[in-house]
Order: sequence, then C-alpha cells, then structure tokens
Amino acid sequence: MENSLKQILWRQFGASIDMLKNAIILCPTEFWDTEKKFWYNAYHCLFFLDYYLTLEPSNFLPPKPFTLSEFEDRMPERVYSKEELLTYLLFCRQKCQNLIGEMTDEISKSFWTNESKTMSYNVIEILLYNMRHVQHHAAQLNLLLRQEINNAPEWVYEAEDKL
Repeated sequence: MENSLKQILWRQFGASIDMLKNAIILCPTEFWDTEKKFWYNAYHCLFFLDYYLTLEPSNFLPPKPFTLSEFEDRMPERVYSKEELLTYLLFCRQKCQNLIGEMTDEISKSFWTNESKTMSYNVIEILLYNMRHVQHHAAQLNLLLRQEINNAPEWVYEAEDKL
C-alpha cells in the first residue's frame, strides 16, 4: 500500500484518538461516574475501536481487565478508572498505528466481516468507519464536558506523532 496514503490515514485516525484521549484526561473525577456515564461512553468507544482494528473479529478479546460485556448488551461489572481507560487507549492507539503502518496491498483489499456477517467492509472502509465512530464519541464527550464544566479540549489537526 502506498506510503503517502498510510501517512494520511494515520494522521487523521491518530488525531481522532488523540481527541478522545484529551476528553478523557480533562474529565474531572467528580464527573467520571455520574448519571451521564462519561466513563462508560469512553469505554464503549475504546472497546469498539479495539474490535474494529482486529482483522479477524472472531479472534477478538480485549485486554484485561476488560470483558466482552459490550457484545452481551450489558454494562461492565464495575466502573473502569480513568487510568485504566487511558492505558486501553494507548493500547488501541498503538494497535491502530501498527495496522496502518504495516498495511500491505493484500491486507488493504481484504475484508473485515463480523461473526454474524451483519457487517462486511473492505479493511480501508472499516478503518474509516472506525475513525468516524471514535470522532462521534469524542464529540459526545466534549459536549458533556462543555455542559458540565464549561470546558472542552481543543481540536486536534493531526496525530501528535508520525507513522
């Protein structure tokens, strides 16, 4: 796969992940676990970021302490801390950077299909879908921060590091 396309994908996808990270960092402790479930919205986004970055979705398993609760349509057994979610974010960010950086023409033309076969996308398209999902939730979290603390992170133009 052409290196310039990889660079573009990473700069924009990495920027979306960085925006999510900035929202998580800015969230005050007293707002982390309220009825608005800031922590859960961040966790949901990270879980699916990780899942959609898994080229063989049937082999997906999030790192501990996270579970497959998102697939079971239930809340996790406990509230995850900001530190746990930031660690998960760094894990997903590296996974995304590696996937894009090591992308071959063969991988880019392959398909990502979930187990129920309700989603089947070319790998490039699942990357774009995933990036849109991350940006959607980063925006939701920024809105919650704006409403609750009258503050939100700045726009991120490109990933804070190179591919």
